[in-house]
Amino acid sequence: MAMLADGDLQTAAPMILNPARAAAFADRDAAGEVTRRLRRAWTARYLGVLAILDGAALFGAALLAEPLRYSSGKVRLGAEVAPYWVGAVAAAVLYSLIMATAGVYDRRVLGQGADEYRRLLNGGIRFIAVFALIELAFKWQVGRSVVLATIPVAIVASLLLHRLARKWLADAQARGKHLERVVVVGRERESVSFIRHLAAWGRGGLDVVAVYPGEELAWTSGDLAGTDRICDRNSFYEMVRSGQIDTVAVVDQGALGEHGLRDLGWALEGMGVDVMVAPEATDVVGPRLHLRPVAGLPLVHVEEPRFTGIGRTIEDVLGRIVAFIALVLASPLMLGVALAIRIDSPGPALFTQTRVGRNGKLFKVLKFRSMTIGAEESRDEILHLNETDAVLFKVRNDPRVTKVGRLIRRLSLDELPQLWNVVHGEMAVVGPRPPLPSEVDLYPEHVRRRLLVKPGLTGLWQVNGRADLSWDDSVRLDLHYVDNWSPTGDLVIVLRTLGAVLRGRGAY
Repeated sequence: MAMLADGDLQTAAPMILNPARAAAFADRDAAGEVTRRLRRAWTARYLGVLAILDGAALFGAALLAEPLRYSSGKVRLGAEVAPYWVGAVAAAVLYSLIMATAGVYDRRVLGQGADEYRRLLNGGIRFIAVFALIELAFKWQVGRSVVLATIPVAIVASLLLHRLARKWLADAQARGKHLERVVVVGRERESVSFIRHLAAWGRGGLDVVAVYPGEELAWTSGDLAGTDRICDRNSFYEMVRSGQIDTVAVVDQGALGEHGLRDLGWALEGMGVDVMVAPEATDVVGPRLHLRPVAGLPLVHVEEPRFTGIGRTIEDVLGRIVAFIALVLASPLMLGVALAIRIDSPGPALFTQTRVGRNGKLFKVLKFRSMTIGAEESRDEILHLNETDAVLFKVRNDPRVTKVGRLIRRLSLDELPQLWNVVHGEMAVVGPRPPLPSEVDLYPEHVRRRLLVKPGLTGLWQVNGRADLSWDDSVRLDLHYVDNWSPTGDLVIVLRTLGAVLRGRGAY
């Protein structure tokens, strides 16, 4: 086994020759591991609560479905007759156990990305299969109507509960709690890029406390204020062994030298420290990345973005159906908004505007009118009030907005008529922000990738600040969505949209 350094910190082979030193290192490693375990104790409580909530979701859904078949409160389980609630409790326990086998309670998927929701949906499918096998094997007579009513409701409830749990966790992490303490391994350019990326995406539950640039001596950047720089390998391993660090994020393997990643894994073995290796393609995530062993090498396979296919078609059809149902259910509210607009100011309740859709196709977007008549023609008069940069035009206290207009913008009610654009196929439920033709005329070539998919009622721009976003941030989020689309990702955005609407951030 190769030596990690010529100093104090060595790998196991030299320690075998020096039992006293090996014992000292073992004591220090054990103390560091205890420190890490105590710091991570919250994860066990958090995951335990999630398991209980999932079981409660199934139990509650089962009780709601009981009147469909079991008015007597009894259910036949093989040759036995048992109280219905007993069967509901057993199903709830089984539901949580199957979610565990699907990896829903893996701490590595806590609070970030769509993987937690993807695993939850997979767990729901597993539960259906396992429940069907048990029913067949033990000759249980559970009504199909009850099963069909219970399981979908339980899965939806679990999704919402996990979303609320994520919101709680995100709020706690924003206050500096429940963060993974991270040391970044990489030379200056790579480390600064990684830390900037984390900051742009809300840190992702990571707290970068130090950077180890390897043997690089020159360090000119001032962008790491407040973050320690570890100058030698001994100090790096000492920090990790002492329990100050939960995770090592390797963003540049060259900083570790030849066989450095292998030696790092050996050195940290048994200490409970996570090791993450960041691919250079930081803008490619999720289902497009797959680990593909080739000739003994763990290569990362990057799939092409998916703009067509069965997944896109199914989501488009489902989106239109959901939009139609939402349009019908929201019609009384929309009628009330229309009346309020007509009473508040002269002019029609609806406002149409030309926007650019998929592949550059123009369409008329429908909105409730929130401005005075002639607002478009008077835009040049308030150009000096523009608060955004580059292409976008936004004014926080736009004098053209009516009283009712401010209210419906704050609650995003002005966008309800766009449900018709979704039904008509011009927009999707989730997608990039629908741009104006004047904005598209100013697009650089790479930004035109936003037009490869349908614009959406909501999207990453909606749940990450809306009008408060700069032009560069808006482009970054839209291009990230276009290149990394997945059905589960869209589900996450929909779940986050409700909170964004209620908060009203960037809605003006």
